Amino acid sequence: MAPKARAYLTSALDLMEEHSLMKAEVDWPKVRRDAFAHAAKARTPAETYGPIRQALRDLGDGHSTFLDPQDVARTQDASADDLMLPEGRRLPGGIGYLMLPPVASDEVAAPYIRSARSTVEGIDDEGACGWVVDLRGESGGDMWPPLAAVGPILGDGEAGAAVHADGRREPWAVQDGTPSQYVDTWGPATPLARPLPPVAVLTSRRTASAGEAVVISFLGRPGTRTFGEATTGVPTANSAYRLSDGAMVVVTVAREADRTGRVHDGPLTPDVEVPETRGQDKALKAATSWLSAQKPCRS
Repeated sequence: MAPKARAYLTSALDLMEEHSLMKAEVDWPKVRRDAFAHAAKARTPAETYGPIRQALRDLGDGHSTFLDPQDVARTQDASADDLMLPEGRRLPGGIGYLMLPPVASDEVAAPYIRSARSTVEGIDDEGACGWVVDLRGESGGDMWPPLAAVGPILGDGEAGAAVHADGRREPWAVQDGTPSQYVDTWGPATPLARPLPPVAVLTSRRTASAGEAVVISFLGRPGTRTFGEATTGVPTANSAYRLSDGAMVVVTVAREADRTGRVHDGPLTPDVEVPETRGQDKALKAATSWLSAQKPCRS
């Protein structure tokens, strides 16, 4: 292996060992031996990409990944024109509905958040008594824009936490309807006319990563129930570390806990399991039926 390739691979492995959630459970000598064996003929950093990806898989967290420089550029060049915007409407019985798609990063978050807030305000002005938050298509990306989008419905206060391998806890919270660290960036949201309404959260097998973090933010909240299918099962936090050629090692660094302190590991199972059926939205039907029975929505 050429010295430059060896140094590059060593740097990537060092980052994994330093930051991985699984650091105490991984056989690091074996991971390193295997990586260097797979990269034995590497002459350039790019020729170590495959062994790096395999080493990340060997961590066993199911969420760590590797972005080569082209992947990084595509992510950073993501245009607001390609952004899927939240959608909402007023359902029968005065129930509000908000669907949150994924968003790649907070660099393209502004139109996403504006759309969601405008939608929520409009439905709230019509007298929404409760809300369906649909996270069935929220397959991951950045958790903060969808959290800002749903902030007025979720309500202020600590909503969850990232829990690291050493037990260190980093809480996340909502302030004025916005993730607290982004209040100066995205500004406060308009509060609901009826604060802390009942909420039904919809999940599916496609709900993953950032989507699961938003689900976790609702767990333990009063007047909240989840419906649908168990989620993908990666309720973990990642951090990205840049390598010398602009590539990134994205390492899972923490599990996520809800506001009750429960740390989640694996798929999030809904309170009411409703399998998806083609042509019939049984999960939405179950959610609206439950909401209609809640005090604010009773006729």
